Amino acid sequence: MYELRILDGLVLDGLGNPTRKHNIYVAGDRIELVSSGEMLPADETLSTKGLVVAPGFVDTHSHSDLMLFTDPFAKSKITQGVTTEIVGQDGFSVAPVRRDVQPELARYLSGLAGQLDHWDWDSFDSYLKRISELHTTVNVASLVGSGTLRALSVGFDRKPADEKDLELMRALVGDAMRQGAVGLSSGLIYPPSSYADEKELVELCKVASEHNGIYVTHIRNEGDRLIESVDEAIRVATKAKIPLHISHHKALGKDNWGKTEQTLQKIDSLIAQGSSLSCDIYPYTAGSTMLSAALPPWALEGGPKAVRQRLLDPEQRRRIAQELEHGAPGWKSYSQMGGWDKIVITYSSARKEVEGKSLAQISEESGVPPADVAIDLLLESQEAVSMVIFHISEDDIRNVLAHESSTVCTDGLLIGNPHPRAYGAFPRAIRRYVIEERLVPLEKAIRKMTSLPATRFGLKDRGILRSGAFADIVVFDPERIRDTATYENPRVFAEGVSYVIVNGQLVFREGSFTGVRSGRALRRELVQRQKS
Repeated sequence: MYELRILDGLVLDGLGNPTRKHNIYVAGDRIELVSSGEMLPADETLSTKGLVVAPGFVDTHSHSDLMLFTDPFAKSKITQGVTTEIVGQDGFSVAPVRRDVQPELARYLSGLAGQLDHWDWDSFDSYLKRISELHTTVNVASLVGSGTLRALSVGFDRKPADEKDLELMRALVGDAMRQGAVGLSSGLIYPPSSYADEKELVELCKVASEHNGIYVTHIRNEGDRLIESVDEAIRVATKAKIPLHISHHKALGKDNWGKTEQTLQKIDSLIAQGSSLSCDIYPYTAGSTMLSAALPPWALEGGPKAVRQRLLDPEQRRRIAQELEHGAPGWKSYSQMGGWDKIVITYSSARKEVEGKSLAQISEESGVPPADVAIDLLLESQEAVSMVIFHISEDDIRNVLAHESSTVCTDGLLIGNPHPRAYGAFPRAIRRYVIEERLVPLEKAIRKMTSLPATRFGLKDRGILRSGAFADIVVFDPERIRDTATYENPRVFAEGVSYVIVNGQLVFREGSFTGVRSGRALRRELVQRQKS
């Protein structure tokens, strides 16, 4: 009757309940029985005495949209215990797309999600079908990105959407939601998503809300205007009557450290009044994104081709370099928030030798000012450059991670010499903040990685260990689980995960991949959001 049984494990159900010694029986892609006593026959047995058995982890912020085409095994995620990834983040989904827009969109994404020469899809439906055809090891659900929608309607220029543009974007949101999107994302520091005003965001969110979606936002400013940006996100969600999820919540720059206390109090107050809010976090003091995101906002207008022309124009280049160094009225540069030594290049398609070096170090070695180094790298690599920036406080990480509404994510950029979060975020959260610092009890930490994100994103029958749920399961050793990836050597798998099961199939066993790829593309109609 049963294909797999998991015996004698310390079971965490994902709901925040304490561990219990249970046996779990799997048939097909579902958990058939969770039992404390029965010893029933099965085709295969995993003995898990002394090990924790939990639902598979849900990565609520992933940039694997294109990387899965080159690594369908999702090795850096599976070895952390992740069984589901949510892509389409920061306003950038790779669908829907048109042939005339795809090259510029691909240029934008080259420093964020990697490069894929051939996109053989156009609609949201056809993208999810391609994911299904890949037979990935992980499950994949996707948001539809507001920046992508803007590229398809308004274009890449900084200008308001007129009624015709809004009509097209609303129709595209509706199509994407009907075809399987789990919600809408915005990336309000990234053009063209950043050119959307509140009215536009509300209109798009209203359509997503009609389809039981969620609004996920990289807010407009995570530094000096953090509080105001959180307020904007809340206003948009309130007007649209849609659940809100704030991406990788943090406070950038030493002058802003501690502001998460105010934002989390605001979230608590609104939840108490009946609002539906949450956020996620990666447990590291450095962020990571495209190097082009460091440019002054005016320099990014018009899309990659226009950006390149500005960087090549001597007068505009001088202005950009000046503002990269000293900022501009109303805009603080990354170098001002931490210094050139805190900005490390993780990927450059043209100059592999600079990966792992700070802009200060490259400047010292070359004799070129750091701002000009950044500009040169963008020109030489056709904007395909990524960076790590050290500008986050440990205390803010603890504040957000301990908050009742927060989930855990990798925000992993899997290109070049990446941020170690892509390989270690979940084990690091368990090792550092649960086992070593005792900031959060293990059962509550597992809830943040499983049932809470599954509920927020509408992943029906996932993120929980109970009869009838999908058999997405991770088994780990609480004595051994840890991240081993570092900023200097990031492509190192985490330790301590013994087994990973996806849709009832064993995909990872004691340090080795089994070769089975049983993940699925999860569509909205199959994952209706539970009310929370």
